[in-house]
Amino acid sequence: MSTAVVLFHEAVGRQLGLSAADQRALSLIRREGPFTAGVLAQRIGVTSGAATGLIDRLERGGHVRRAADAGDRRRILVEARPDAPGTGALEELGRAMGVFMARYDADELAVIEDYVRGTIEVLGEQTRRLGPRGEA
Repeated sequence: MSTAVVLFHEAVGRQLGLSAADQRALSLIRREGPFTAGVLAQRIGVTSGAATGLIDRLERGGHVRRAADAGDRRRILVEARPDAPGTGALEELGRAMGVFMARYDADELAVIEDYVRGTIEVLGEQTRRLGPRGEA
């Protein structure tokens, strides 16, 4: 499954000219954003300079925009553009997964959700154990 996910994201990346890091950041911004550049850097594990370059690339590609924080006009937030290129590919994936998941009842979906959440938790723990440079 992880190989299929990686291959899908590589295909989307080739189509949109995005690196794996760009896609990881964009996915996080779409799912949980908007973020300041500093918070985004922390969340994806890069330096603030690397995050600025990444945001610049995503902005040039039409994927995100910088906007003033309504609560504090001095802060700049990075938010996903709803009309961004490639949004259709992700929407199509969502529709296809919805059709696929409709074959399961509520009890089966609960088991699947438990498995996926547990897998994510274990992977997160093991990633943290390896440290920022992949060293144990």
